Amino acid sequence: MTRVAFYGSSLLSSYWNGAATYYRGIIKAMAHHGFDVTFHEPDAFDRQSHRDIEVPDWARVNVWPATPEGLREAAARAADADIVVKASGVGYADDEILTQVMAAARPDALRVFWDVDAPATLAAMRENPDDALRRMLPDLDLVLTYGGGDPVIRAYRDLGARDCVPIYNALDPDTHHPAPPQPRFEADLGFLANRLPDREARVAEFFLRPARALPDRRFILGGSGWQQDQMPNNVRCIGHVGTADHNAFNCTPRAVLNVARDSMAATGFSPATRVFEAAGAGGCLITDYWEGIELFLQPGEEVLVARDGQDVVDLLSSIDADRFAAIGEAARRRVLAEHTYDRRAEQLRAVLHEARARTRSAAPGKEVAL
Repeated sequence: MTRVAFYGSSLLSSYWNGAATYYRGIIKAMAHHGFDVTFHEPDAFDRQSHRDIEVPDWARVNVWPATPEGLREAAARAADADIVVKASGVGYADDEILTQVMAAARPDALRVFWDVDAPATLAAMRENPDDALRRMLPDLDLVLTYGGGDPVIRAYRDLGARDCVPIYNALDPDTHHPAPPQPRFEADLGFLANRLPDREARVAEFFLRPARALPDRRFILGGSGWQQDQMPNNVRCIGHVGTADHNAFNCTPRAVLNVARDSMAATGFSPATRVFEAAGAGGCLITDYWEGIELFLQPGEEVLVARDGQDVVDLLSSIDADRFAAIGEAARRRVLAEHTYDRRAEQLRAVLHEARARTRSAAPGKEVAL
């Protein structure tokens, strides 16, 4: 077994942690392909009191105190691994985690930075030449991202990365699948996302504008940070929706909405986890436009694409329930055939083999078992 030390925000909780289902999907699939993963997550931001899952049988989890001493002890455990991964967006002492875990890694270990928000990370590095990750990039063996396509690959290489490979979001069919509708999620359009500054203007355009234009239709908004008193009368805020309820949330409304954050939409090639969750459940997805969507789902047949709020209004007004259902079922078939985490793990294994070969060639004697 190839031992992996993975330092990220949280595997156990999706609370203020949009990467949770991505981590779960890819790490579960990695376990099926011979990787023994220990996920190291800080006890921060009240996530541990909002766990969606307990420690699974496909990963080990080390929850460490969010203190300097807790960080030192967690970082030291990187020395036990064949592959050391630091993910972006831990939220607590990110620079210190990166520095300490890579310093603790054995000389023969692969050292990987895994970026779950590449546009934001790249912007930070461009703005600050002394950024910790920017300084360390040339010494890392590999950068992985969960999206971004060629623009992100080129940007990382230009900043000194040896290589950058997207491992896109995908579907875990054991976790996200059709489920019975629930009356509490009934609506014409559902939207599930935490409130974030760089998403808010697009949410106003693609969700709130249609709600105001269609006062007789019902809209449901899930996620942390939204305030009911700031919403139109036909929008119902339901707060944080745990992952156990995602299938019912995606199956119950006539359609569900995906809205990219500003940077993700501008970069393109960045399908959110929600895209595959909705498709896996057979929900009909309406998404804002971003470049590269046709690589994942076919517009008009497997997904509905809106370029502004009026397009959302037109789609909700012109498409009947049977057509919404047919699009959702077509999306489910597509992602099951082409976009599962098992497929991503096969790709990841090949990428790591290549990185090992490249590193061994540059530094003879450096061996990493895969």
